Amino acid sequence: MMKTFCTFLIAILSCIACAQKKDKSYTSPPGYDFAQPDVVHLPHVLREISGITFHPNHPTMLYAQQDEDGKLYYFEPTSSDLQSVEFAGSGDYEDLAMVKDHVILLRSDGTFFTFPFSNNYPPTVSSVKSEKILPKGEYESLAVGPDERLYVLCKQCSVDKKTDQTTGYILDLQADGTMRVADSFTIATPDITSVTKMKGKAFRPSALAFNWRDKKWYVLSSINKMLLITDTSWKPQAAYALDPKLFNQPEGMAFNQTNQLYISNEAGEEKQATLLKFNFHP
Repeated sequence: MMKTFCTFLIAILSCIACAQKKDKSYTSPPGYDFAQPDVVHLPHVLREISGITFHPNHPTMLYAQQDEDGKLYYFEPTSSDLQSVEFAGSGDYEDLAMVKDHVILLRSDGTFFTFPFSNNYPPTVSSVKSEKILPKGEYESLAVGPDERLYVLCKQCSVDKKTDQTTGYILDLQADGTMRVADSFTIATPDITSVTKMKGKAFRPSALAFNWRDKKWYVLSSINKMLLITDTSWKPQAAYALDPKLFNQPEGMAFNQTNQLYISNEAGEEKQATLLKFNFHP
């Protein structure tokens, strides 16, 4: 009986050791600790939060959208005061960005909604420009680059079918508030697999952000549970597996002016959506 109990105890301790070893396999990009976030539980209306950003001149206010209603939400992460403004009807809205005092929101089919930024919105924005200018596909990632241009990554596009790449587009916001496709770029799948194992899955970006401190692009993939980091030429430099216990459905990502990194999770099967804040440690 004692021998059987000892064998059982050794097995249990081995399982615990394996679990601890597995947890240590989740590493973090330089300057951040992905195991120690500040967690904010978001209200029910943001269960489907799909994109977040900061305005360059308003570092404490986080702007967000969710993928069911055409509303722009804004709030301070430490406050329960949530405000919103309606810009369109129901739809699958996936990401947003702010540049040149304009708000740009991206629908999954490649349609953009653009309107002037304001500190005091009415309940509904009336001066909204809507245009579909991207090729057929599904899009979830939009961000402002170091050149004040807008960058979009395909999640799944016809142009990438039967290829080993992910295509992106560079857009200019024109003086009249309309968008223009200026150029395109690609992230090569073999370059991704040179820094991480894809385990037979295609790369499906869900959020995009430029880190002004290290001049690198951060690309989030909810499906792959991965954060990919590339240089400004879109050459992958590193990749980090994300712990699904914290990153259950990561769909939004943004840096603030003090290099804090924010990642938002849709609720999914959880009770609430979450906002994870990672402080920067030089």
